[in-house]
Amino acid sequence: MSEEDVLVDLIAGWASGAVSVTLTQPIDTVLTRIQANAHHHSYANNIISQTKGINKLGTLHSTKSFIHKAGMPSLWRGCSAMIGAIPFQNALLMAGYGYGKRWCEVYNPDNILLGVFVGGCTGGMIQSFLMSPVELIKVNQQVAGRSLTSATTIVASGIFSKHIAWRGLGATLLRDGIPHGVWFASYELMKQSMENSDNFDKQKDSSMISLFSGAFAAFTAWGVGYPFDIIKTRIQSPGGEHKSIISATKEIIHESNGRIISGLYRGFTLKLAKAVPSSAINFFVYEKVVKSLTS
Repeated sequence: MSEEDVLVDLIAGWASGAVSVTLTQPIDTVLTRIQANAHHHSYANNIISQTKGINKLGTLHSTKSFIHKAGMPSLWRGCSAMIGAIPFQNALLMAGYGYGKRWCEVYNPDNILLGVFVGGCTGGMIQSFLMSPVELIKVNQQVAGRSLTSATTIVASGIFSKHIAWRGLGATLLRDGIPHGVWFASYELMKQSMENSDNFDKQKDSSMISLFSGAFAAFTAWGVGYPFDIIKTRIQSPGGEHKSIISATKEIIHESNGRIISGLYRGFTLKLAKAVPSSAINFFVYEKVVKSLTS
């Protein structure tokens, strides 16, 4: 394992992160507003009207209303902050994945899944400290309609205060730790399974294997981590300044009339609509860049 290998992982991770966030940001904007329960927002007086439930018709109506008021480019609101950070976040994650995989290939070839799982968990927790303030900026843009400058100023003014810049860090760590380990382990498991199958040619079908394995990994990882994502969004949204993980969880469940699963997995289908293609694109671009740089 050389410094060159790590550099390749960083470059490939940066490229795959930039491509995936650009293509899937509109879905993320709609999802964030659903998670924050911010379907009806008045930009004039900056008041968010809370609603008890969200159905498919309400989601479609609120999305059309949002686009009508703010324009189609509003679906990419928060994209600047994410494009600035996601590539670096993804570079850290992919470096952890690559390092864990190569270490096991050399020293413990029978436990490659364990290596990528540990690498994913480690990378996920490290990048949480980068992404928590960035996502606070993104959520304020997407939910409250703030400009990038305004949202960034709010976060920057409290960069050393856990109640401002680091609001939601605990939920971010829970969302990005173990779930990222599951993400990488699921990807590697499905990839190995397809490569060892008689129905696939390892060389000829490499692109399809990467895409399908990445899609499968997104489903399993978000199945584990999604509740913490909606909790994080609720804490980081305007009005969530004094919410803890526990109080935000209780609030979400209460809004769902005590139904834990439907409350904590509100918007999960839409999350998959973003995460599945994003993950597939992510791993596809990563594998292609790595191959290009090492060939």
